[in-house]
Amino acid sequence: MRYDLVIFDNDGVLVDSEPLSNRLLAGYLTELGHPTTYEDSLRDYMGAAMHRVHDLVWERTGERLPEDFDDVFHARVFAAFRAELEPVRGAVGVLERLAAEGVPYCVASSGSHERIRVGHHKTGLDAWFPEDVVFSAEDVGRGKPAPDLFLHAAARRGVRPERCAVVEDSRLGVQAAVAAGMDVYGFTAMTPEERLAGARGFFSRMDELPGMLGL
Repeated sequence: MRYDLVIFDNDGVLVDSEPLSNRLLAGYLTELGHPTTYEDSLRDYMGAAMHRVHDLVWERTGERLPEDFDDVFHARVFAAFRAELEPVRGAVGVLERLAAEGVPYCVASSGSHERIRVGHHKTGLDAWFPEDVVFSAEDVGRGKPAPDLFLHAAARRGVRPERCAVVEDSRLGVQAAVAAGMDVYGFTAMTPEERLAGARGFFSRMDELPGMLGL
């Protein structure tokens, strides 16, 4: 089956940001008195919008994170991105294949527009993603696992949900894509298959993806 739109998650799928951002998140939460390991952060927050961090800390402890939490965290993340971030191996090759085949694509990320742009500028992916194909959880009321972001991206690109393929590497992202009525393909480079239940297929290397998308 060839799709009318391929929707990419960003962190961990296009840019290799999950190790950086989750180490920083775990360290900052621990610093604030909420002991969190790197593995805890991957389990609880990978693929989620920032409101989930606030919600889970409040739910578990009855304490609110500082008002400047997001600003401080993003400043640390952006500094790390500018110094260290790389594209996911093989991601550009997939984009080249989609462009050659005339298959539209976009990105739909739980991260902010600023986070997406900082990462894309550092890795050179901004050449592949102009503003009109970049969608963020900031654009909708609810982030993943709600389907809102994926439905928003499809509507803006003029494609029915059932004609979309989503490329995801997080449990929350897979849940969001399934809830949106879209086929989703799970990238297992960092996440075991069992945590991506509901995906139509799984792949561990980007060069496997075009064949799964019918290209």
